[in-house]
Amino acid sequence: MDFSVKKLASGAGLFLTRAVQFTEEKLGQAEKTELDAQFENLISRADCTKHWTEKIYRQTEVLLQPNPSARIEEFLFEKLDWKVPSRVTNAELLGQYMQDAAKEFDLGMPYGNTLEKVGECEKRLGEAEKEFLQTSAISFLTPLRNFLEGDWRTISKERRLLENLRLDLDACKTRVKKAKVAEAKAATAPDFQETRPRNYVLSASASALWTEEVEKAEHELRIAQTEFDRQAEVTRLLLEGISSTHVNHLRCLHEFVEAQAAYYKQCHLHMQELQKELGRLPNAFALNSTNAIATPSMVTEGSSSPVETDTLKIEEVQAPATGTRKARVLYDYDAADSSELSLLADELITVYTVPGMDSDWLIGEKGNHKGKVPVTYLELLS
Repeated sequence: MDFSVKKLASGAGLFLTRAVQFTEEKLGQAEKTELDAQFENLISRADCTKHWTEKIYRQTEVLLQPNPSARIEEFLFEKLDWKVPSRVTNAELLGQYMQDAAKEFDLGMPYGNTLEKVGECEKRLGEAEKEFLQTSAISFLTPLRNFLEGDWRTISKERRLLENLRLDLDACKTRVKKAKVAEAKAATAPDFQETRPRNYVLSASASALWTEEVEKAEHELRIAQTEFDRQAEVTRLLLEGISSTHVNHLRCLHEFVEAQAAYYKQCHLHMQELQKELGRLPNAFALNSTNAIATPSMVTEGSSSPVETDTLKIEEVQAPATGTRKARVLYDYDAADSSELSLLADELITVYTVPGMDSDWLIGEKGNHKGKVPVTYLELLS
């Protein structure tokens, strides 16, 4: 108990001494050892790196897992060294709901069949998202967290130690200065007419004591200076290591971008495949759009089609005198064969239908090129 009280009293005394020293430094009443400009720049760059790394890390966590409750749960599992349970993504859950609804609505009907296709695509999107989350956590989040919880803590610890040694050094400098002033005052020759012999002896004794005190203070100053210089070098090496941290984070950033690019590319491919599948399915909206384009002169009730879709020769198709319309392309489309026309999003083309064509397709023309185009990729303009 006595030891604890002494330790507590010693710590409180040191704290008060530090507080007084800090106050005197702020008021310009105490000497302060300044670090060189290069060292200050290293400290500034390290603080900037920590600040922005922490912000990027937190926001990336939000990007990858928007649900704060889920983030807290994952944090607790990680701290307890438990395996984080696999979590179904929102896209996977939506896809499951769509497929369940499709079974209720009858897969043989257009709506049920479409729900089944879209649900399957949403599940694939969810799987791609899950893979992206895992890759990003390993290649990007983990290195940032390792820096904040590892390297930065070491740097902060060494910087605190350097600051304490600086305060000790400045305190030693102050003691040396005060001791020299007292020694000089004690060494001043006394006036024999006004000073008693006894006081003269005491003055000489005090001078010797102050000389000894100066030597002791200078010895402590040399030790404090050596310890400060050694710690400054250690801290400098750690701060210079921030350059290596930047290189490492740059590599991780490239990997994060590659993971994002692969994820979005995979999602785009899944959506393109879904659009093609939906373009081949019976679609009430496509039928209505096609019927709105067709004119009575092109289709007569009970007449047989002179042209079949499977045997349609694009080079022999001619645009009708009436019934053509302009259409804006909604999505990019790659032609599956020579009878189809490749499309780019937002471009304008001329479209029309011919007797015997599948209701889900139109003939499209742009410049000197023409071919079949899916109705679902177009917005018909009036």
